Amino acid sequence: MTASLHGIRFSVLDRSRIRESEGAPAALRDTVRLAREAESLGYHRFWVSEHHGVPGVAGSAPTVLAAAVAAATSSIRVGTGGVMLPNHRPLLVAEAFGVLESLFPGRIDMGLGRSVGFTDGVRRALGRGKEDAERFADQLAELLGWFTGAQTAHAEVHARPAEGLRVPPFVLATGEGASVAAEAGLPLVIGDLRDRERLRAAVDTYRTAFRPSVWAEEPYVVVSGTVAVAGSEEEARRLLVPEAWSLVYARTQGEFPPLPPAERVEALAMTERQRDLYEAALTGHVYGTEEQVGSALEQVVAETGAQEVLVTTSTHDRAALRDSYRRLARLSHLADGAARRR
Repeated sequence: MTASLHGIRFSVLDRSRIRESEGAPAALRDTVRLAREAESLGYHRFWVSEHHGVPGVAGSAPTVLAAAVAAATSSIRVGTGGVMLPNHRPLLVAEAFGVLESLFPGRIDMGLGRSVGFTDGVRRALGRGKEDAERFADQLAELLGWFTGAQTAHAEVHARPAEGLRVPPFVLATGEGASVAAEAGLPLVIGDLRDRERLRAAVDTYRTAFRPSVWAEEPYVVVSGTVAVAGSEEEARRLLVPEAWSLVYARTQGEFPPLPPAERVEALAMTERQRDLYEAALTGHVYGTEEQVGSALEQVVAETGAQEVLVTTSTHDRAALRDSYRRLARLSHLADGAARRR
C-alpha cells in the first residue's frame, strides 16, 4: 500500500443493478452475496441505495435490504447510500434505523440524500414534488431530533426504539448538500469523481463551514465514484461499458434499463449523438490496472483530503466485478487493515 493511501478506508455502495434476462430478485440476492465478499476482503462499509420505478435498479427499499445484508454478515458496517429523506416522514426513518441499530448494534450507518423521484409519475406516486428537496435541511434536523429526544418536546411523541441511540448519519451530496452537511456537523459523502473541480470546491466549502456537533467533532469526507480494476486498462474500461450504455439509453429513451452484456453494446450501430454520449459516459472514471488505479486514487485523496473512498461500480459481468473488488482490496491491503474497522 502506498504511503498516500495509508489509513484510507475503502467501502462499497451497491445499487442492486438488474442484468438483462434476469429479474429484480436475482439482483437483490446478488447484493447480499457481494456484501459477504466485501466483508471477507476487509471493506469498511457496505451500503445500498434507494431508487423508485427504475427498470434497471432493484434497490427501492434500502432499510429492508440493509437488514438482509446485516443479517448475512457479521462485522462490516452496513447502511444506506442513501435514504432519500424528502420521500419519507423523518419519524418513520428514525424508527426504521432504530430497529436496524437495535438488531445489529454498532454496525449501522444512516446515509441520507435530498433527491426526490426522477420522473413526474414517480413523484406523484410518492406524493412529492421537486420543491420537497428544498426542505432537506429542515427534515434532517427533525430526523436527528428524534434520536436525541429534541423532537419530543414539540411533538410529545417518542421515536421508539430510535430515541437515545446513536446511528452515525452521513449527508450524500453532489455539491448542494455540502453546506447542509457542514451546518449540521455531519460527515459528507460526495461524488462523482468525473468532475474534480466541482468535487474540490464542494469539499472546500464543507471543511470551511463545518460546525462541530454531537455527531461529529471534525469534518469527515467520503469521496464516491466508479472504480474498475482489471489485468489491463482495456479490460478495466470494458467493465464500464454496460453502465455507460444504460446512461445513453436513459438520456435518449427516458428510461434507465437493465445492464446489457458488454459485447452486445460493442456490436451496436450507434447514432452520432449516441456515440458522443457513450464516449462521455466512459470518461473521467477511475479504471485500469492496480498500479494505474492506485496512482489515480492517490491523486483524488491528495486533492480532497478524503478519509474514505466509496466505490459504486456496476457492470453486467459479475465475475469481473468481483475480481475488480478483489484487486482493489489487494491494492489497498484492506484485508490486513480490517482490524482498523471501528
